[in-house]
Amino acid sequence: MRGGDSAFTLLELLVVIAVIGLLASFLLPALSKAKQRALDVKCLNNLRQLQIAFAVCTVDHDDVMPPNSYVYVIGGPGSTNFPTRYEDSSWCPGDVTVDTTDTNVRSGVLFPYLETTGVYRCPADRSTIRDPVAGVVRRTRSYNLSIWLNCKLEPRSYRLVSQVPRTADLFTFIDTHEDAIVDPTFGLYQSDTWWGDFWIDQPANRHSQAANVAFLDGHVERWNWKSPKIFYTWGQLWRDDGDRADLRRLQECIPSTAELNAQ
Repeated sequence: MRGGDSAFTLLELLVVIAVIGLLASFLLPALSKAKQRALDVKCLNNLRQLQIAFAVCTVDHDDVMPPNSYVYVIGGPGSTNFPTRYEDSSWCPGDVTVDTTDTNVRSGVLFPYLETTGVYRCPADRSTIRDPVAGVVRRTRSYNLSIWLNCKLEPRSYRLVSQVPRTADLFTFIDTHEDAIVDPTFGLYQSDTWWGDFWIDQPANRHSQAANVAFLDGHVERWNWKSPKIFYTWGQLWRDDGDRADLRRLQECIPSTAELNAQ
């Protein structure tokens, strides 16, 4: 500035703009990470609330776990048949690809213990449904429950918590891939079975290549994947070594063949 002139010169303005731009380049990644972390924490809290409701419901029903029997059934590996639906009572029935209201969420067994629909959806899940009447609406649910917990379609599944030999290791609710989620049941089979090399359902990838998982003893965890989770079809063969390692890790959190045979 010159003399009593209080105006900025063009060069000074350019310097200020450059400094602001430089500061923004440092701050924006940090803000983005903070926002992502907040979404992760909210998702973990949702799963924790679902797991608490699951536990209280189990206590109210003399150790019988909430039902999980609303399932879409696929054929064998490579099958091109569209999944058929097996309907029965569930912790949260419905098909999230067509549910434009929260009616099914509210009709589920766990809703009376929660009395809010927000915990059924991951805040990082941006998936929507296009309805001719309602327009574009957000999906109602982001989580599935393991098929190994009180599912009539899988007669070997545990019905009572007292049947489970390792509650801290058995996963219950899982953050499910938005392209794969349909019914409320997460299918996964033991590594030594016919389906052992296949993802029946696909876990989420939206938390910076991670998903959140709840366990029967009540704790929740954020799992980072070695390989990105990309959905192609239900009953999908592992893609690479990282994807196989991720599959094996989750398979360790379902009942083993030996544990099922010991029932």
